[in-house]
Amino acid sequence: MESNTNYEAYYHGLMGATGLREKDILKPTIGIVNSWTEANPGHKPLRELADSVKQGVWAAGGTPVEFNVPAPCDGMAQLREMNYVLMQRDLIASNIEAMVRSHEFDGLVFLGSCDKIIPGMLMAAGALNLPSIMLTAGAMLPYTSDGKTYSTPDLKELIGTWNSGKISDEKFQDLKENICNSCGTCSMYGTANTLGVFAEVIGICPIGSTTETFATARKQKQARDAGEAIIELVNHDIRAREFINRESIENGLMHISATGGSTNAALHILAIAKYAGIDMNLKDFDRIQRDIPLIAKWKPSSAYNLMDYNQSGGVGATLFAIKDYLHLGAKTVMDGKISDVIEKAEIKNPDLIKTSESPIEDRGCFSVLYGNLAPNGSVVKRSGVEKEMYYHRGPAVVFDSEEEVMESLKDSSIKEGDVLVIRYEGPKGGPGMRELSIPAAMLVGMGLHKSVAMITDGRFSGATRGPCVGHVSPEAYEKGPIALIENGDIIEIDLNNNTINLEVSEEVLEERRKNLKVPEKNITKLLKVYRRLVEPAEKGATWLFEED
Repeated sequence: MESNTNYEAYYHGLMGATGLREKDILKPTIGIVNSWTEANPGHKPLRELADSVKQGVWAAGGTPVEFNVPAPCDGMAQLREMNYVLMQRDLIASNIEAMVRSHEFDGLVFLGSCDKIIPGMLMAAGALNLPSIMLTAGAMLPYTSDGKTYSTPDLKELIGTWNSGKISDEKFQDLKENICNSCGTCSMYGTANTLGVFAEVIGICPIGSTTETFATARKQKQARDAGEAIIELVNHDIRAREFINRESIENGLMHISATGGSTNAALHILAIAKYAGIDMNLKDFDRIQRDIPLIAKWKPSSAYNLMDYNQSGGVGATLFAIKDYLHLGAKTVMDGKISDVIEKAEIKNPDLIKTSESPIEDRGCFSVLYGNLAPNGSVVKRSGVEKEMYYHRGPAVVFDSEEEVMESLKDSSIKEGDVLVIRYEGPKGGPGMRELSIPAAMLVGMGLHKSVAMITDGRFSGATRGPCVGHVSPEAYEKGPIALIENGDIIEIDLNNNTINLEVSEEVLEERRKNLKVPEKNITKLLKVYRRLVEPAEKGATWLFEED
């Protein structure tokens, strides 16, 4: 930041107190936006990674200035206060925007991992439209025991397996202590890695950085490269929206659909687009991804983890597999155009990464379902559902919270054929749209995922598999149809035709609506503010955002 007037002396004086010299202050100032924390393994490596980024910035002629943002872990919050996690995505975006606008940094390097931090940072990057690069911490190392490889989602499913008496206490204790085998993002294609890969494909994150394990020298080299590259972007005034634009977002969405990504992408991609000034809704989301072939599946939808993905060729290989569908001229911050990435790519394991000519399935991994039960839409990870459950019709078993369904699963009172309905867990009803991945995983661990479906106005994790339909809208708190379901009502879920219907007449539903009483919850002032401001799931569940 150049000193144009004597008034800048005050700024220079304060910055000098941090140890910067006058010539340092006059260089391009790069904000290192770091979500480092010791509170979870996904973010702990970012302190060391930030040091390497700073080295790159200094070497290229800039001055790095690091600041931090919140970094919640969905997994850790699930049995504590999950209501506060989704809201932090927008708080992170707002935190970054307020800090950056106050200090007028010349460029930004975002260091983040995990489910809400990556989209929050991408939202901020789109809103600020400064020269920007993002880098993730890298993937957690998987764990091998008795010839079988495990990662984080296996631990959730093992809760149900152990609860059913199918493994010993000693074996469960061993797996509990060792499955999460190192720092880094969980070694699966959950929301964190889905959004990290999305950031790569839209061009703002170096290709190959998300699937790389956290502990390698390559991560440190990527960080130094990012520190140098941000100065190039600043010097040439190349801004974030040159990468976060309609074509790149379509590329990112097609790619994560082709590789079996997390249903939470339906919330986050719509929010990222909104903050970058791009008009996109749930129907657009469905249209863009529906006809893309599914060419890969990773944990929890298959036995293969992020290390397997990386060793099979990583994002470059999966982009190569769907090259005929992509906008090849889209730019990346460090790798040229998408066409350049594809030209250098190689599918190293054709058993794990198929081609669009010979895919796993002919259509994308998400199904957006509509019907009288979800007039505004609902979302399911089709690629994580057994084919025999693409169509399911059964009686409703209704729960008004996650806690209620957890108790029922512990008691093993669920029967084959049931449709579990978990409501008042939506953006407003939760409030906070809690993630119901533990009950979903318990269902798998109990062996019921081939005979029991689950629907909710809440959401599921990227770690979820099985016939789990989330984001049902309108939500129960808004007196949507899901609030009117009674035990024994027949529900039909049809992934082949993208429908979800309640077999109850409109007359009966209208009568029920007249007598409906929405349950009251004792919530904090922060959650009350969130409930008042948050938009529905089909609009990305954003808050602190007002349309122009």
